[in-house]
Amino acid sequence: QVQLVESGGGLVQAGDSLRLSCVVSGRTFSRYGMGWFRQAPGKEREFVATINWSGGSTFYADSGKGRFTISRDNAKNTVYLQMNSLKSEDTAVYHCACAANTQMAVQTYHYDYWGQGIQVTVSS
Repeated sequence: QVQLVESGGGLVQAGDSLRLSCVVSGRTFSRYGMGWFRQAPGKEREFVATINWSGGSTFYADSGKGRFTISRDNAKNTVYLQMNSLKSEDTAVYHCACAANTQMAVQTYHYDYWGQGIQVTVSS
């Protein structure tokens, strides 16, 4: 069974940076496409970023372009989300997810496994 565990969230001020990590159990991590999503209170879960198996291709939601960077270390079974210049509207629970059969995806239904999520709160 594949398990995902996020870390690195917390309370920061607007303009600060955070790096989220997501460790994935399982020996086939390097084959999975990975993604980050977020969900704010009262809103639907939304796409943030995705990365292919090698890390050579990435794609971002407009909300994070130029501020967020997704990366992965296959030797550590870990995917990261570096978030800079944080804004109050970035406040949400952030989830990582892995797709066993899709390399990069924006839609939630492409993802097979999800982490529990981690809170990021940005005060203005």
